Amino acid sequence: MKKLKIGSRKSALALWQAETVAAMLRNNGWATEIVTIETRGDKIQNTPIADIGGKGVFTQEIEAMLQQGAIDLAVHSAKDMPSQLPEGFSLIAFTEREKVNDVLVSLNAGISPADHKTPLCIGTSSVRRVALLKHFYPHIMTVGMRGNLQTRIKKMTSGACDALILAYAGVKRMNYAHMIVSELAETDFIPPAGQGCLAIEVFETIHPDLKAQIRECLNHRETEDALTAERAFLETLKGGCSIPVFALAKCLGEQIRLTAGLISLDGADLLKTTMTDNKAYARRLGEKAGRHILDAGGEKILSEIKSAPK
Repeated sequence: MKKLKIGSRKSALALWQAETVAAMLRNNGWATEIVTIETRGDKIQNTPIADIGGKGVFTQEIEAMLQQGAIDLAVHSAKDMPSQLPEGFSLIAFTEREKVNDVLVSLNAGISPADHKTPLCIGTSSVRRVALLKHFYPHIMTVGMRGNLQTRIKKMTSGACDALILAYAGVKRMNYAHMIVSELAETDFIPPAGQGCLAIEVFETIHPDLKAQIRECLNHRETEDALTAERAFLETLKGGCSIPVFALAKCLGEQIRLTAGLISLDGADLLKTTMTDNKAYARRLGEKAGRHILDAGGEKILSEIKSAPK
């Protein structure tokens, strides 16, 4: 049996993710090797993702390695994946999802976003999180914060901000859960498509039998159904890192319920819908929700975002 080469970014969190996938493969009899790759998003740390290209900033270099055959599969945070992949690439598996919530991390356990009397500065470079903070907590100031999780926590410790808003999954996986001071309700801070799970990407030259075996080993069907709906919504809105779009699907027996929407950059206009369909029609559900949001004012919001000064 051949050794599977797994492509990954170099950050501690990315390597945790790659090792998790490698362990799943090893438990099924495969030998594995992790190949680390530095992406454009990793190299440029002081610029918002939206300003350095948005689509594929964490994937292009890894995809080049896949296309060259230097690696057999790539492990990504599913939320980093653009709604449309380059020709020849596909996502063949999604691992079981972690809790999806955004959380507030701070050295000060007494911090609360609901405290309107105490000035609070939160670090984040996510356009979705900034817009939602403006909508639900307009008294809070934000400051741009790029870098891996450890870098951001170091910046916060040095006084760059009072707290960080991060995905629970990454905080837990890097053993910083003790620093969580507030868990933001997923009903308000609805996560981006894919938050909390890993996506496995391959190139079309992979042998069909190998592709099927990797999928059988790694794919969590319920998570895949949820991500199918979320990513179809994202694709319908042509969303990326520069668009404050959100989507969360949950499987309920044979049904799947999707809550998704879009918010203006200033947080003033929030569009949200919840729809349900059979799991067999997850993609149709995401597309339907996307068209509903576009018709309900989303086209106008997207136009304003695209014309906003950079």
